[in-house]
Amino acid sequence: MSLTTATRPRVRVETTSRVRDGRVDWLLVLAAAGLLVLGALLVWSATSSRELLVGDDPRAYLKKQLVNIAIGVVLGLLVMATDHRWVRILAPLVYVASVVGLVLVLVMGSTINGSRSWIVLAGLSIQPAEFAKLAVVIGMALLVAERTEGSLRSREVRWLDVVGMLTIAGLPAVLILLQPDLGTMLVLSATVFGVIAVSGAPRAWLGGLFAGGVVAAVVAVQVGLLEDYQLDRFLAFTDPSLDPRGAGYNTTQARIAIGNGGVTGQGLFHGSQTHAGFVPEQHTDFIFTVAGEELGLVGSGVLILLLGVLIWRALAISARADDLFGRLAAAGIACWFGFQAFQNIGMCLGIMPVTGVPLPLVSYGGSSMFATLMAVGLLQNIARRSGSGLGAAPSRLVRSRY
Repeated sequence: MSLTTATRPRVRVETTSRVRDGRVDWLLVLAAAGLLVLGALLVWSATSSRELLVGDDPRAYLKKQLVNIAIGVVLGLLVMATDHRWVRILAPLVYVASVVGLVLVLVMGSTINGSRSWIVLAGLSIQPAEFAKLAVVIGMALLVAERTEGSLRSREVRWLDVVGMLTIAGLPAVLILLQPDLGTMLVLSATVFGVIAVSGAPRAWLGGLFAGGVVAAVVAVQVGLLEDYQLDRFLAFTDPSLDPRGAGYNTTQARIAIGNGGVTGQGLFHGSQTHAGFVPEQHTDFIFTVAGEELGLVGSGVLILLLGVLIWRALAISARADDLFGRLAAAGIACWFGFQAFQNIGMCLGIMPVTGVPLPLVSYGGSSMFATLMAVGLLQNIARRSGSGLGAAPSRLVRSRY
């Protein structure tokens, strides 16, 4: 005798699965695109009248920057589309490659502006320290994730985890100091501190690291680890009038250029200080002075707003990441972008010492552009995997009954 529908036992089965939206964070895309467009225009304006730089082609550096952007976008898309498992597998290789690059800089690198930071290959200048920032972030994130995810023990970050993260950051940091590249070292230090803080390390460790950093800086000055020109820059930061034609020249001219802009600026391609060539390295380290002079308070405010949106979205992606690796990597990128932007704009305004770091996605340069757009691609990778793109609903549980 067969069971009828009425008499057959009713079996209830529940299956649980996570639904991820997987959308692209369009606010992040728009902010990055806005910075790229604005940066290309500022680089064009800063170089178009510099015959020693561009020769007979006023658009020479604009064309180079557009090529840098195109290559960087391709690299960013590749990182974005890479399966997250491969991102974690390739992380150690990226870290090793960056360390090898830093070693090669010391062996066969070229010295520019007092820093041995570049490798020149086939006419192309590569700065491995820029890629080291990204390598350190994903290396630290991977270490903590591998030690805590899926563990039966407490997932609290312990002293051994902190030591491991400092070891990962320490090797590139030493190699960068030997160049010496103080600006990159400051950005890297802030980034490392941010990752350790977000990882949940005890406050005592954070306080000890901060105090140790201050002591290390004082010792570096006392024992003469810094070059003379670096010490002069710090002295000029405290008082630019000490050497207005030497170490204080950059800061003085930068302030004059920004002050000339007023509220609305003198107009793109019409900045008097910019086209007279008074501000050195204006298409790279001092690109913000072009925005201040030619676009004024309004235009430079828009630039800062776009940077703020970029950092905000990185923090939002970190907060909604569904794994520890993604959370720490996104937070590290936010710290990297935030401090580097503050350092660059601050030295143009005279509130930070001149250390020579580019403005993310704005300054001219291939290595910085490639590393930064790869970081943006990684943010999108994390956002799509966790469903934290713009407009994405939080991950939810779907129950199916049979």
